[in-house]
Amino acid sequence: MKVLGIDPGTKSFDLCGLENGEVYFEEILDTSEVAKKPELLIEATEKAMPLDLIAGPSGYGVELTYLRDLNIQTLKDWYLTYILLLKEEDLEAALKKGNIGIMVYSAMTETAMEMKRRDWPVCYIPGVIELPTVPAHRKINKLDMGTVDKMCIGVLGVYDQAKKLNIPYSEVSFILVEMGFGYNAVLGISEGKIVDGIGGTTGGIGFLTAGGMDAELMQLVGNWEKVDIFTGGGISVSGKLSPEELIECSDADKRCEVAWGATIEGIVKGVASMMTTVPHPKEILISGRLTRVEKVKDELLKRLAKFAPVRRIGWLQGARRVKESAQGYAIVADGLAGGKFVELIEWMGIKNAKGTALDHIYHPKGKSIRQKLEEKISFRP
Repeated sequence: MKVLGIDPGTKSFDLCGLENGEVYFEEILDTSEVAKKPELLIEATEKAMPLDLIAGPSGYGVELTYLRDLNIQTLKDWYLTYILLLKEEDLEAALKKGNIGIMVYSAMTETAMEMKRRDWPVCYIPGVIELPTVPAHRKINKLDMGTVDKMCIGVLGVYDQAKKLNIPYSEVSFILVEMGFGYNAVLGISEGKIVDGIGGTTGGIGFLTAGGMDAELMQLVGNWEKVDIFTGGGISVSGKLSPEELIECSDADKRCEVAWGATIEGIVKGVASMMTTVPHPKEILISGRLTRVEKVKDELLKRLAKFAPVRRIGWLQGARRVKESAQGYAIVADGLAGGKFVELIEWMGIKNAKGTALDHIYHPKGKSIRQKLEEKISFRP
């Protein structure tokens, strides 16, 4: 059995292939290049063929949905609405501005269409908010409790801790800290299941994103666009174009010092608040591109040790290059296809995920937007 997981990251697209549960294929594509030439993703996927199942780029997540069941005439609108939470007019406006983040969304949509034309065995999978293991009261007025890539890292973490500590999935308990190029997230895992999450747009600042924002600011600004999600974070505070540069200057440059302090403190606050739902985690697992920067890793080890032992999440045996999220995507694909990880995927309730990220909006204005989107394109074909 051969499966592939495709993680569409802010900095890179990572592809991880498993054959009978073992890593056999790894490919990394620069996100800016995929944005300009979507066919690069198609060509990279072809290198891993033949495949029994592909866990395709799933954005904010949906209940388990197979590409074969979607109508190609409505696929573009469906993908934009439910996978990317993006209106077509916002996409077109942002493309005219040349925003790289939106160009990636466009590339993801184009490749979904091409995969449909080629009749590839693709499925789209849930993020944290669609999981049945997360209580409904934690989902109120949330869209992002952890996008699909974060959910997949949680899956990898459950497998890793169970293997490392030689315990059943039911005894796994940890808090996951994920720090990527664009966004940070904190997930809570109890009894081997994801039970809570603070997504990149609801927690502290990331390098690109402003994270959770004051509703008073939203009211004052009035008109927000999708591209605004990619701004307002460390890059805006510091004026530096890479997280490494920001971190390097944090002891000498005041703006960098402020951005660095906000980033790290946001993570610590996220973990502290997650102790409400996971009060006795066995470990704090750290993951993501930024945690591989020595200063970030050292600071996390120092600041988070008061909660639980801290370590970097373990990788799949044989994985050498692709990041944790791609490995998790591949684990999910393998489990869904009935492979080595089927017990893990069933235990974590991924097959039983329901609906979309739009399903838990109660604010009157949010509900009206949801209704308009659903009137334009139904989630279920």
